[in-house]
Amino acid sequence: MNKGSTSAILFAGAGAVLFSAKAIVVKLCYRYGADTETVLALRMLFSLPFFWAAVWWYTRARKPAPVQRGDLLLMLLLGFIGYYLSSYFDFLGLQYVSVGLERIVLYLNPTLVLLISAIALKKRISARQWLAMGVAYAGVTLVFLHDIRLEGERAVLGGSLVFMAALTYAIYLICAGEIVNRVGSIRVVAYASASSTFFCVAQSLFKDPQALVSQGPEVYALSLLNASLCTFVPMLLIMSAVRRVGSGLAAQSAVVGPVATMFLGWYFLGESIGPLQILGVAVVLVSMGMLLTVAREPRTEAARAE
Repeated sequence: MNKGSTSAILFAGAGAVLFSAKAIVVKLCYRYGADTETVLALRMLFSLPFFWAAVWWYTRARKPAPVQRGDLLLMLLLGFIGYYLSSYFDFLGLQYVSVGLERIVLYLNPTLVLLISAIALKKRISARQWLAMGVAYAGVTLVFLHDIRLEGERAVLGGSLVFMAALTYAIYLICAGEIVNRVGSIRVVAYASASSTFFCVAQSLFKDPQALVSQGPEVYALSLLNASLCTFVPMLLIMSAVRRVGSGLAAQSAVVGPVATMFLGWYFLGESIGPLQILGVAVVLVSMGMLLTVAREPRTEAARAE
């Protein structure tokens, strides 16, 4: 493995850890008295300038074709589904579950994409993919049992909300696949973020018109950290890794995310780590490795045919 590949894998791993740290930052904001709507709105408000700065740089460097009206409307809709709804369910769920369970439920996203594609797009799921999904959900059940022992019904509510976050984001990924090829991932993210910011801010103002300007300095500092280091920077790191080594290897490198989240939750939030949680995380990571192996096989066969 050359130095470029090694650095790309390190980028992907670092991006996964930083993305995972978002849950830690959100829970810390809750400890300072901020509500879900305010935390989400501040995250989107603070991240929006970063994304549009990236669009400005991308436009100057690549000079892409203008965005068509139909694509613009689709991106705004995708922002509502994949960034507003998904993030809102996720942030709500974090009030009730550990960051370890939150991250491992979100890590089920590839299995949800497979299931939705099979139902809506009539795509075939192979026996090995079914097996990998079964293993994944068995692992999540183990982590879930760990949280139920500690939180009871709160874990059920929180886990359900986070699962809805994973489901809505899976829908976003399926719908965004084609438009990304036409518009470019950076512009899709920027337009979707703008749409999400509108809905997040509107919701926060509707609930409490003063909430966005009446938080303590700790909440604003944490929100800036969430927007930059836990949202924008990891996106750049992972995009860079995908360009260098491909999405498959970058995704494999991201398995460090759930493990890092578990230990970050223990260190920063005092959350417990039990044998069931460790075993569950290990099982889910194995299942994702199985799915990635299956996903690479068609490309391998195509390469041999050429």
